Amino acid sequence: MIRTALRGLRGRLLLAFVATSAVTLAIAVAITLGPLQDQLRDQNRKQLQTATENLRMKFGDAVRAGADKGTKRGNLVTSRLENRYTELVEPGYDLRERTGARVLVTDNQLTSTNGKSLFLFDTDPTVDESAALAIALRARREGLSQTVLRDDTLTFAMPLFDDDEIVGVAVAQRSLADVASTVALVRNRFLISAAVGLAVAIGLGLALSGTLTRRLKRLQRAALRITAEGPEAPPPIDRGRDEVGDLARAINRMQDELRRQEAARRSFVSTASHELRTPLTMLQGTMELLDEDLREGGDLTDAQEQVASARRELRRLSVLASELLDLSRLDAAVLLRSEPVELGEIARAVAAEFELHASERGTVLDVESPGPCWALGDPAACARVVRILIDNALRYAPAGEPILISTSHRHDTVILRVADRGPGVPAEERDRIFERFHRGKATSEVSGFGLGLAIGRELAERMDGTLGLEDADQGAQFALTLPASASSRRPSPAPGSAAAA
Repeated sequence: MIRTALRGLRGRLLLAFVATSAVTLAIAVAITLGPLQDQLRDQNRKQLQTATENLRMKFGDAVRAGADKGTKRGNLVTSRLENRYTELVEPGYDLRERTGARVLVTDNQLTSTNGKSLFLFDTDPTVDESAALAIALRARREGLSQTVLRDDTLTFAMPLFDDDEIVGVAVAQRSLADVASTVALVRNRFLISAAVGLAVAIGLGLALSGTLTRRLKRLQRAALRITAEGPEAPPPIDRGRDEVGDLARAINRMQDELRRQEAARRSFVSTASHELRTPLTMLQGTMELLDEDLREGGDLTDAQEQVASARRELRRLSVLASELLDLSRLDAAVLLRSEPVELGEIARAVAAEFELHASERGTVLDVESPGPCWALGDPAACARVVRILIDNALRYAPAGEPILISTSHRHDTVILRVADRGPGVPAEERDRIFERFHRGKATSEVSGFGLGLAIGRELAERMDGTLGLEDADQGAQFALTLPASASSRRPSPAPGSAAAA
């Protein structure tokens, strides 16, 4: 059961959550409990030293006062438990009250009498005084305060001075066993708190990871439904304002785009099958009539009309095949060249290709180029975009109306415009005419397949440029914008050459 719970995203999230909590607690233990005992001991040492040093003068005055009374140390031998220096009682017990330490005081005549070491004053005379005696002797000998910590017992010896002469030593001795017990108590409480904290972290981790994985599983089921049922499957619903909610909304947008693309694909399949069936049917009938006329020696004029009709249908099939080939190349991400191209030269060459077709409609292709307009791009791709724009203008411009093709500079870009005097683009279609398979509502003599402008825009963007529709007083005006290049003497390849194929 545990192994099952630890599998997958939920288990990893839980482990990460608990591991983070455990590491945080371990760091807190290391930072807090590690130096705690040393800090408490150091704090007690400073407190004991400060309190003892504050009473240095009182201890010194008391020792001198007792000496002035002529008290003899021999008189103290009768009772070691008696504190004969009454002047030491007040500062001694004052220090004991402040620090809780044992206080011992001796004068400068500290010696052994009858085999016993004597202090003039001792707040706890029943306790062994050997450790206090040793540090007192050292402090008197060196003339400096001494601090010793041994077996949880802190001893501080402070020499007492009269001018520059040592008159005695005051010793404060305190047990630090309470420090160790305090640290142990804090450690135990901390470990209990850490255990409770980890238990809470595990509970919260299970709850949070469970909520997250349930939301992700809903998205997974929705994605599988979309896979099985297609873009019409019910969309996933997640109103969270986090990454999972963003993922759900992204899936919704993807599903909407899939629906749109599926509708466009079905429309294209229907249109393409109709567009293919119509010319193929007409070609078949034309060929049969032409064959019959030729066998029977019919009218040559009628045969020529049939050949012209067949040529028109073949041109439509050729355009469709070319556009499908362009789409396959774009989808395959074929690399485009980036080199200087002269858009005016390309515009004139492409316009020459359409002269015959334009003359049949009584349309004039007017190319205006004030001077060389060098841009960075792929010559074949530029020629393809210009073909698309001129062909589109010929489809929708009224017969006999001119089509203007112009080039110009603007800052660091070069612009090629194709303008006609046709019906223009309705406002509701301006954002969709560059979508694949979208066909405008306006009719033309030869209907298109909804691919030309989409191919043109993708080619322009692949060359770091744009293809857009500009506002015009009459008709439609499309603009191809490319990055400008320094003028070059090397001519661009002709649109009909192998490089432009």
